[in-house]
Amino acid sequence: MPTTDEDIAKGFALGDEACLAAAYRRWGSLVYSAASRALGDSEEAKDVAQQVFIGAWRGRAGFRPERGTFPGWLMGITRFKIADALDQRSRRRRDLEAVSAAKAEHTLVAEATPNAVVDQLLVRECLADLSDAQRQVLEMTFFDDLTQTQIAERTGLPLGTVKTHARRGLIALKRKMEEVDGAAQ
Repeated sequence: MPTTDEDIAKGFALGDEACLAAAYRRWGSLVYSAASRALGDSEEAKDVAQQVFIGAWRGRAGFRPERGTFPGWLMGITRFKIADALDQRSRRRRDLEAVSAAKAEHTLVAEATPNAVVDQLLVRECLADLSDAQRQVLEMTFFDDLTQTQIAERTGLPLGTVKTHARRGLIALKRKMEEVDGAAQ
């Protein structure tokens, strides 16, 4: 069992899984703390910490001891993963705002026209084309008015997975609605 930072780093770089476990035990809380402080969300910080160690393991050949310490290398990966998480958060927020705006616009149009039933059927048909997980998350979001955290709790899915299903589902739904709208014109 490796005990020193250098032993862990060398074994990690060589693909020793015991060193991966030792690295996680030794520096996992450091990575998690940095992510938690930056993101302000413990579930998202857990996802980032996991991504850091997966990314480090996959890219272990890129670790160069002459360039710096192993914990420093892990923290560099952590900074990139935090930035990615913040970018994803911004994209999700923009997507949700766009869908909310479209939903509000659709509600106004639906109330003013006799085609409301047709529009609702169209939305249901487009939702039916999504994967089961994406459809479930979007239905729980918009029809049950649940937050992503509440959806994660009810479904037992990790919060990051719920967020991914929501984002991909919204993108697919938007694409499908644009196709249907383009075909109708």
